[in-house]
Amino acid sequence: MKTIYLDNAATSFPKPEGVVRAMCSFMENIGANPGRGGHSSSLSAGRIILEARELLADLFGAADINQIILTQNITHSLNLVIKGYLKAGDHVITTRYEHNSVLRPLHRLKEKGLITLDYLPITLQGDVDLQDLERLQCPETRLLIVNHASNVTGLRLPVVKLSRRAKDLGLAVLIDTAQTAGGYNFKWEQLGALEVDFIAFTGHKGLMGPQGTGGLVISEEAASCTAPFIEGGTGSKSDELLQPELLPDKFEAGTQNTPGIAGLAAALKFLQETGRDEIARVIKARTDQLYRGLQEIPGVEIVGPGLENPRVSTLSVTFREIDPAEVAFRLDQEYEVMTRSGLHCASLAHRAAGTYPAGTLRFSPGYFTSKDEIERALSAVAELVGRLS
Repeated sequence: MKTIYLDNAATSFPKPEGVVRAMCSFMENIGANPGRGGHSSSLSAGRIILEARELLADLFGAADINQIILTQNITHSLNLVIKGYLKAGDHVITTRYEHNSVLRPLHRLKEKGLITLDYLPITLQGDVDLQDLERLQCPETRLLIVNHASNVTGLRLPVVKLSRRAKDLGLAVLIDTAQTAGGYNFKWEQLGALEVDFIAFTGHKGLMGPQGTGGLVISEEAASCTAPFIEGGTGSKSDELLQPELLPDKFEAGTQNTPGIAGLAAALKFLQETGRDEIARVIKARTDQLYRGLQEIPGVEIVGPGLENPRVSTLSVTFREIDPAEVAFRLDQEYEVMTRSGLHCASLAHRAAGTYPAGTLRFSPGYFTSKDEIERALSAVAELVGRLS
């Protein structure tokens, strides 16, 4: 029996065929470093990087392709901002729905006494009072960090509303799009119109690219106030002993993951050719099917927003008197259904949801998930929970 992959919130699978072909083609036919030579293979590698940057600028509505900073992953991007933009004495406002990629670097700075930190109250259904943002603001507040969607409950946060108010208050804004870029057809130009300072993204989830790819959309003003996270060779201004200030070189030191970026460019082309509206429609249909099916299984409790609320495809569930980890293990071993259990690197979200410390069992369908696979997964859950209850 074919395995059923329902862990797209961690990384999308399978990838479009073009992704694999593009990566293999680069390794077989090009192989050189971009920007590190004038020979034809180096120039070919540079064109791949340029194409990926152009596709990403088009997706996110960046005015200049040099605003696209290519990184190892979204964790790299978030650390770049948190450790490069914040200064001693700064105050940060964020939410309890953040991933450890945000929480851990923030708490490291807080532990060192460099910053102070507050959490904006947001309900499990996504309700937020903008007056709370104003209440938490103080003269030292410099940055608002918001996860576009929770990787625990699937809750989609009102980033446009929050960003608009934050900009009115004079705050810089960092949006974490790990769970929304690609799989959810958000009009990113809305954030561009608000001049959001930082939009962090990863390549291996909704964008359907390979692991080890990601990036950051950064405004020119924010870039001028952000120190490089890593410094080194860029292939530009090699006579200078300080990192170049020009974008994107300021934040792109060292050899790029060009095979991965070639795969990411192919994935972005697939998104364009298939249509983001169509991809979002298919994922929503599978999500609705899964949600309604789980609702009908006795002993299964869905955590987080209903289908009538803004959400993405991630669905977390708990069970009456059954450990989610045991259900995940048995689904994999006995039914070949792949999910993820635990705290999902977001313990504060679980505390807010009342699912700490055991966590939840998380399902996350993707574009390539079929209706039949959802039905088979639901049958497996119903049978297994019935046996364990």
